[in-house]
Amino acid sequence: MAELALCCMSHTPLLRIADPGASVAQRVDEALGDAKEFVEAFDPDLVVVFGPDHYQGFRYELMPPFCVGASATAVGDYGTSAGELDVPQAVADDLIAHLLAADLDVAMSEKMVVDHGISQPLDILFGSSSAKPVIPVFINSVAEPLGPLRRIRRLGAAVGEFVAGLDQKVLLLGSGGLSHDVPIPRLRESPPDVAAYLVSKRRTPAEQQAREETIYQAGQDFARGESTLMPLNPDLDKRILQHFEEGELSQFDEMSVEWLGRQGGSSIHEVRSWIAAHAALRTAGPYRTESSFYQPVPEWIIGFAVTVARPRSIVR
Repeated sequence: MAELALCCMSHTPLLRIADPGASVAQRVDEALGDAKEFVEAFDPDLVVVFGPDHYQGFRYELMPPFCVGASATAVGDYGTSAGELDVPQAVADDLIAHLLAADLDVAMSEKMVVDHGISQPLDILFGSSSAKPVIPVFINSVAEPLGPLRRIRRLGAAVGEFVAGLDQKVLLLGSGGLSHDVPIPRLRESPPDVAAYLVSKRRTPAEQQAREETIYQAGQDFARGESTLMPLNPDLDKRILQHFEEGELSQFDEMSVEWLGRQGGSSIHEVRSWIAAHAALRTAGPYRTESSFYQPVPEWIIGFAVTVARPRSIVR
């Protein structure tokens, strides 16, 4: 039988780029340090990471709701580590077969490309995206239309059922959220030259650098109150964190995609990764949230959160 643990955290391209002030930076660093200590003590044999993509690996040329990587490479955007992930191919193949047998039409990739949405938490916890055997599970959280949240809970539960049968220590890692409204264009509202990048066109290194500078400036404008982006929503974020802490995962089934976006911004939908990770953990029985951190950070355009948990049956 597998031993499971969970770590969920926000990611942001501005984490080590924009200064949120000394006190906020210290609070975030301490929370990330505590999560790293939790994970190091657990010492997983395998990491299953649920995360989004920001039109670096997945585009409208073919956009699956979710996809399991049997092989994957990190692109290394926003200062994250680049290179091949250590994906145990046979285990990934078995996971894909299990998900299909569970009536989940999951896509598979032998050439997955992941961006900071998956590589940043791996860097924080392990030093690089290739430090541990990892199976990346992409969950579309950006490209419209998005499916209902109940589908994500079903996906996570099926992943949990699979990993429960492994004789390994498995870390369930969820990456993204919470409330934030980022300057990512919408396909149907974009001019042809912008839409081309959302469909299939790749950025040159110079274009990627320009994009990163644009995101930095957007964060500075947002922090000064000079932005048209939706404000952060700490009340929503705390409500979401409470649902996770109390194991109320079915509450997410009642949240429509449209309502969640109106309340939390265009990228609140990254909370899907948290739902999947918690649903996977829940298959091992009731769980205990051992720590939950939250800090709104305007300079990063995000309600930043970090949570770790383990099954209540595990006595420490």
